[in-house]
Amino acid sequence: MPVTDFGVLAVAHALGDPRDVAATAADHVDDPDRVLLWGYRGYHRAPEGTTPTALATRAAEKALAKAGVDPRDLDLVVVADSSVPEYLLWDTSAAVARAIGAGTTPTLLLTQGCASGVTAFQQIAGTFATRADAETILLVAVNQVSEAHTNRMRFNTLLGSDGAAAAVLRRGHDRLRWLATEQVTDPTYADFYRVEYGAAAAPHAPEGTGNLDIDPLSLVYRHFRREPEHLARFVRTLNSRVRTVFEDACDRAEVDPGRVKRFLYLNDNQDSLADIAKAVGVPLDRTNAELARDLGHCGGADQLICLDTLLERGELAEGDVIALAGLSIGMHWYCTLLAV
Repeated sequence: MPVTDFGVLAVAHALGDPRDVAATAADHVDDPDRVLLWGYRGYHRAPEGTTPTALATRAAEKALAKAGVDPRDLDLVVVADSSVPEYLLWDTSAAVARAIGAGTTPTLLLTQGCASGVTAFQQIAGTFATRADAETILLVAVNQVSEAHTNRMRFNTLLGSDGAAAAVLRRGHDRLRWLATEQVTDPTYADFYRVEYGAAAAPHAPEGTGNLDIDPLSLVYRHFRREPEHLARFVRTLNSRVRTVFEDACDRAEVDPGRVKRFLYLNDNQDSLADIAKAVGVPLDRTNAELARDLGHCGGADQLICLDTLLERGELAEGDVIALAGLSIGMHWYCTLLAV
């Protein structure tokens, strides 16, 4: 059982402008039919000039307003940023705290890609456990595709989307109560899906090429080119480890997996979501598959955006257990359980 007790006082999200996949796929790739096969109908693109900090601030301010919390009363601001940062040596968490008027409130920046918006619950639990004076913490997760670094329709088999979500967490709050967080990391694959050029290891791309000329999936296949059996094993591992962290989280929380009413995964393509549903033993209509069609993949904000949408629609009942799960660069597999 949890060593500390906290719940979600309010959750909110903010998205870029809606875009139609069928109408815009040809603007991003030469083979739009491949993208259409993923099953997405829409995605979101932030207006020109919008920064991840601005998008995160929109979500944060909405969540704080819902909760009736003054940002100056926060005990910690945690920002999970799965985007390419606005600047090198840049702390998005401090920038968001400044934008919302949080004063000198401590901040924490998490950058483990799509994992951070879910695994943050465990870091926050640790803060509540070790700081008796901590009462209210703000968690913000943001993803805004940098189209100078990655192609939102080619960096993976997910369609990149721009969005942010924020949750106000309160000690002793009995709604959307945190039950457990589990994570498995396999560092063997730490180099997968990285942006190749622009940071310290390779500040400049070779003349005549750039990040947009690189297909990250091809690099993954190239890694296994001499060991095809290892590629097959890797693909099987992707889903089986999601099942593992889900079961481990249920064990830690002493929750029967059958009690989980909703399994909110990354906003992946429809085939992958069907495979995940089968792997964890949850009906597809109890996942976020339908939401993913129109939201697109908002990085580490996916699960909280889906959670907020279900709450807005009144589709969650008191006592329901919700799983927030996924996999990420690193590579990390993770799951957090909440009780409505």
